[in-house]
Amino acid sequence: MNDIYIYNTLSGTKEKFKAVKEGHLGIYVCGPTVYSEVHLGNCRTFVFFDTVVRYFKHLGYKVRYVRNITDVGHLENDADEGEDKISKKAKLEQIEPMEIVQRYTLDFHEVMRFFNTLSPNIEPTATGHILEQIDAIQEIIDSGFAYVVNGSVYFDVQAYLQKGYNYGELSGRQVEELIAGSRTLDGQKDKKSPNDFALWKKANDTHIMKWNSPWGVGFPGWHLECSVMSSKYLGDNFDIHGGGMDLKFPHHECEIAQGTSVSGQKPVNYWMHGNMLTLNGKRMSKSTGNTILPHELFTGNSPHLDKGFSPSVVRFFMLQSHYGGVLDFSNEALIASEKGFKKLMQAKHLLEKIDVKSKNLDQAIEDKIILLCQDCYSNMNDDFNTPKVIASLFDLVSLINTIHQENNWNKVSSGVMNKLKSTFKEFIENIFGLVQDVQGDNSLTEDLINIVLKLRDQAKNDKNYEISDQIRNQLINLGISIKDGKDGTTFVLN
Repeated sequence: MNDIYIYNTLSGTKEKFKAVKEGHLGIYVCGPTVYSEVHLGNCRTFVFFDTVVRYFKHLGYKVRYVRNITDVGHLENDADEGEDKISKKAKLEQIEPMEIVQRYTLDFHEVMRFFNTLSPNIEPTATGHILEQIDAIQEIIDSGFAYVVNGSVYFDVQAYLQKGYNYGELSGRQVEELIAGSRTLDGQKDKKSPNDFALWKKANDTHIMKWNSPWGVGFPGWHLECSVMSSKYLGDNFDIHGGGMDLKFPHHECEIAQGTSVSGQKPVNYWMHGNMLTLNGKRMSKSTGNTILPHELFTGNSPHLDKGFSPSVVRFFMLQSHYGGVLDFSNEALIASEKGFKKLMQAKHLLEKIDVKSKNLDQAIEDKIILLCQDCYSNMNDDFNTPKVIASLFDLVSLINTIHQENNWNKVSSGVMNKLKSTFKEFIENIFGLVQDVQGDNSLTEDLINIVLKLRDQAKNDKNYEISDQIRNQLINLGISIKDGKDGTTFVLN
């Protein structure tokens, strides 16, 4: 298998992938903060990295996939001051914070099941790793990269820079720019610099979720949680860290600083970031009503949609755009994607029924099949370019339909046919994670078409050509192409 190249946000270039341990993959993806329903931006990120994990498994890698649950410490506006998002929601609803956590963790898992994503090997929670976070903070303090003030602990960015490290290397931001753009926040007077970020925050009397620590009662910083959980399960240096583009700064930038300050080495070799979503060409926003939730996509219960779409159609739609580009949701785009999805699944279903009996091999046909199958892998190896893979699959769809209509399966050897079937099945089912919607099952449709074609054959035998032509024309109007040949009539669903 050819080498895999990954666009590394840290270097800003595509780099040849080399695993920390040959044949193994350690990957960490920032999971949701469970204070509300998971939104589509999250879903796109998780669907993409699920595809990455599936591909490495397909290639034979032993994968350890870690995706966390943030259930404490994520403050409003990703700041170091303010209220914990989960605690705020709990106060509004007058229930325990862990009730909020449980409700939206279950909601997240349900949506992920709808999208047919694989469960991570480990799904740690921030609250389940408080002791490890306290230990990590002490290590950072002992290394000279953190200081304690008024019961809180802050990372000392200036000390980090003085040691020759580069804070801002992931996001490309300069420290001077960060200082100029920083806001004055309550409690910021405790910091030596506006760039410093919280590792541990002192909790006030009204704060619900808090723990004892050597520095007083408080709670961990959001950035620290991921550093601790990723290093615990993947080591101080691991292969891939993924997340949305919005996490690049400050979250992932701070993770690099935290990990480097303790171990002296970069915690991650390849940083990957998925881009944002828009709806009808505009940024999604609850305040303007320009937003849509996953369950609304599935049910069609949204002013932005004419109908509902199956989770596999939505997943397929997401994969038709490169993860590094902006993806725009619209009713029209989803309808077009649904048509493409059906054509893909119809070709897959057709292939499953073909039993080749090679007679007069056609080298040109075989070469084209082999080349298109290889293209699927070449495109996937090029920074997981799923839209190009899908384009190659549709080229195969056209070829499959042409061979079938011309009844030329006898010109394909069993070896090439097995390669075609395997490539089609592996990419559609096991790598892209697409499944045929039960309501969209083609078997009944095809049985009904075959019955209609038999009625047409009977009309032709009875020389009732008017009825025969009417049936043919009606099938064409329904998007069903038919072709009469010496061995009978074949059809393709367009």
